[in-house]
Amino acid sequence: MKFTTKAAVTAATMLTAALLSGTAMAEPKVLMLHQWATGSDAASIAKLGEMFTAAGGTWEQTAIAGHTANTLAKLRADVVAGNAPAAVQLKGPEIAEWNATGGTADMDELATAEGWDAVVAPELLPVMKPEGKWVAAPMNIHRINWLWGNKAAMEASGVTELPKTWADFNAACDKAIAAGKICLAHLSADWTDATTFETVVYGQDADLFKKAFVEGDVDALRSDGMVKAFDQMRLMVSKYMDPAIAGRDYDTASNMMANGDALFFIMGDWEIGVLKAAGHTPGEDILCAQAPTDWGKPGFILNSDSVVFFKQSNPDFIEGQKLLANLILSPDFQKVFNISKGSIPARMDIDLSDGFNACQQTSQADLKASIEAGTLVRSMAHNMTVLQKYRGAMMDTITEFVNTPDMSSADAANAMADAVEAQM
Repeated sequence: MKFTTKAAVTAATMLTAALLSGTAMAEPKVLMLHQWATGSDAASIAKLGEMFTAAGGTWEQTAIAGHTANTLAKLRADVVAGNAPAAVQLKGPEIAEWNATGGTADMDELATAEGWDAVVAPELLPVMKPEGKWVAAPMNIHRINWLWGNKAAMEASGVTELPKTWADFNAACDKAIAAGKICLAHLSADWTDATTFETVVYGQDADLFKKAFVEGDVDALRSDGMVKAFDQMRLMVSKYMDPAIAGRDYDTASNMMANGDALFFIMGDWEIGVLKAAGHTPGEDILCAQAPTDWGKPGFILNSDSVVFFKQSNPDFIEGQKLLANLILSPDFQKVFNISKGSIPARMDIDLSDGFNACQQTSQADLKASIEAGTLVRSMAHNMTVLQKYRGAMMDTITEFVNTPDMSSADAANAMADAVEAQM
C-alpha cells in the first residue's frame, strides 16, 4: 500500500526544494527517537517513515520500548553526549521543559509558510509553541473520555443506551450486575487507573478538573469535589469491576468488553485499533460515546502525540526536520496515520467522511463542540498538563486507592494533595 500520492510526494519535494534555497546540495535525513516499539503503534510510525523515504529523505529511527521515562532517559543521554536526535516523540509539559534548555529547533518559518496556526486545534498551540515559537508538530488528537459498550451485552442486561450521566452509569451497572455481568472492564496499570479517575473527575466537575489536574492546585486536590470523585471510583472498583484486575493486561480487559463478558470499558480511542484487529466494527456492534458528564455539555479530554525538533548543525538533518514536519502536518499523513491509530487529525480542516469510522467522526464533532462550549481540556493521565513529578504523585495515589479497599475517599484526596505538595 502506498502511503502518499504522487501529488503529495511532489508537493513535499517542491517545498523541501524551496526551503533548501541557500543550502547547497543538502539531502534530507532524520533520526527519530520514539517509544512506539510494538503493535499498531509501531505500524503507525512506520507509515511516517515510508512517507519520508518516498519524499526523498533518509529515515532512521530508534524505538525505546516501555514507559515514557525510558525514552526521556535515552534523550538525556544523547543530549549530554552532544548528539541530540533530530526528532523526538514528546508531548505536554516535556516539550516546554526541553524548550527551556534552549536545545529545540525553531520551526516558525515553515509553520508560517504552511499556516499551521490556522488549522491546528487551538488547545494544542500553547503546547507546540511553549514560548510563542513552533518547536513541535502534532501528529494526532486522542480523546480520553470515551465510554465503549458491547451492544449485545447491554441489550441482554436491559440497558438501552450508553449512559449520559454518572447516575445513569450506576443504574446501568446495577442492571448488569443483576444480569450476572461484569459492568466495567479494567486492567492493572497506573495509567489506566488515572484514565478512569480523571474521566470521573471531569464528568462530575470540569472546573475542578482544570484546577486540580491542569493547574495542580493542592486545595482543589483536597476538596469535597475530589472526595466525591473518589467515592464514585470506589463504587466502581468495589462493585462494578471484577476482583481479578491484578495482573490483567490491556488486551484481556478490552476483550472482556468486546466479547460481552463486561458491558463497558473506559478508555481512549486507541481502543479502535484493538477492536478492529479483533474483527469488531466500532460504532456498530461496539458502541461509543462521550463518557458520562453531569453538566450537560459536550466534553473532550485531549491527548496528542507530537514530534519535537532539536537543534542540528548538519544541513542534511536540518532539511530533514523541515521535510518531516511538512509531512506530519500534511493532510495526507494526518489521514493515513489517524485512520490506522484510531485517533483524529490534529488539523481541524480535514473531512473525516472518507475512511474514518463513526466513532472517529463523532470525536471530531465533539471536539469542535467542546471548543465552542469552552469544555476542552488536556489530559493529566496522559501527560498533557502538569509536570511529570506531579503527575506521578497523583497517579501513585490513585492506584494506591484502587488497590487498598479500606482507604477512604477523604484520605485519598488528602494523600494526593500531600504527594503533589511534597514535589513543589
